[in-house]
Amino acid sequence: MSLSQRFKRAFIGDRAFYAMVVRLVIPIIIQLFVTNFVNMLDNIMVGQLGTDEISGVAIANQLVMVFNLCIFGGVSGPGIFGAQFFGSGDMEGVRNTFRIKLWISFSIVISAFVAILGFGPSLISQFLQGDGDPASAQRMLGFAIDYIHIIMIGFIPFIFTIAYSGTLRESGETVLPMKAGITAVLVNLVGNYVLIYGHLGFPRMGVQGAAIATVASRFVELAIILYAVHVRGGGRFEFLRGVYRTLKVPFRLLKSVLRKGAPLLVNEFLWSVGMATLVQTYSLRGLNVLGAMNIATTVNNLFNMFFLAMGNAIAIVIGQHLGANRMTEAKRDVWRLIGFSVAICAVVGSLMAAFSSLFPMLYTNVGQDVRDLASKFILTMAVFMPMYATSHACYFTLRSGGSTLMTFIFDAAYVWVINIPLARVLIHYTALPIELLYPLCELAGIIKLVLGISIVKSGIWVKNIVDKQHQSPVAVPEP
Repeated sequence: MSLSQRFKRAFIGDRAFYAMVVRLVIPIIIQLFVTNFVNMLDNIMVGQLGTDEISGVAIANQLVMVFNLCIFGGVSGPGIFGAQFFGSGDMEGVRNTFRIKLWISFSIVISAFVAILGFGPSLISQFLQGDGDPASAQRMLGFAIDYIHIIMIGFIPFIFTIAYSGTLRESGETVLPMKAGITAVLVNLVGNYVLIYGHLGFPRMGVQGAAIATVASRFVELAIILYAVHVRGGGRFEFLRGVYRTLKVPFRLLKSVLRKGAPLLVNEFLWSVGMATLVQTYSLRGLNVLGAMNIATTVNNLFNMFFLAMGNAIAIVIGQHLGANRMTEAKRDVWRLIGFSVAICAVVGSLMAAFSSLFPMLYTNVGQDVRDLASKFILTMAVFMPMYATSHACYFTLRSGGSTLMTFIFDAAYVWVINIPLARVLIHYTALPIELLYPLCELAGIIKLVLGISIVKSGIWVKNIVDKQHQSPVAVPEP
């Protein structure tokens, strides 16, 4: 067999395969696109208030990101079981995983309230130690505190929405979360317009208005999902019928979920704190880095929706294969999904690079130095997008089979053992400008990429974790 034939056999699926993948990812991509596009408009609206305002919101969002990713990590463990339970036809198992998601999420919310209310100002101050005007730094601190104290209210509807959306996607239902998400972001956009600037008779509330609009959109999103599932769902969502009759869960299942899910929760917590630590480290090169990184990340989120959607597709397809003991199909499809993700992101990354200098121009009230720096950050993110896509696909492959300890080593351990030390050394022991330092730190992601591919090839993820007779790991042939 020639090299091209081997490549096609390993990485290229048939028309039916891609039709199935497209059906899964298109609603997710649409939801992510609308969400991230409106978030970018939201970011631009706040940016019109000034550099201090956008930097303050950026810092607050670093803390919110830690909470969000802890929630995602907390529900990911039950989600692995949920996808496999659905694949095996065990609807009560799906309901129990949903209940576990709620218990875990409420525990995280309580911890977040304690952390923010008790230590919020000191945590925010860690981002304000770089070179810059002390008065400006104090204003940033005030804006960040105002913003996050309101955003906290939205944590409650957010955890219910994540629990429902995750369970729906694990069953292959991606359209309802998309519709709810789109409606929510439109509410957020309108709310931003009237509350940030004081239109239609509302008072001008600045960053507080942006926070109120976000919280309102969270409640709207949850209301739509609750109505669709419990009022109009009929027999369509059988796996969620009667889910609140009890909040008790079988101890054996809870023990298994916590054993598999704890590394995911710890991973997301450490990874998100690691990302915030990296931003804080980069900010030591100057306070203008905060605004530039916020702009670049907002733009990047608009483009990375493709590999995020493909990660969801991998979790759904591979998880259901494994739950139904279709090991051969799981081993075959994972490489095709990874190849598809990388191919898409190579194209998307090229488009992002081509327009990297244009997006920051939308932030007219932000300093030119911030816009120039943001453009360079965006270009770096675009160049490395295929690498990000590969690593992300490997992460979701490992997670779908319950290899959660490996995902911890692959993800959070990499950030703290390689990424952060490298950034700290370059910041403190070199005079490299941030324009060169940032891409050097991102280049280290090649280590993560090679590690991820190697682990996927090893086959340790090929197992059914909801079957009483757990499947032994099977070696996966190299593509």
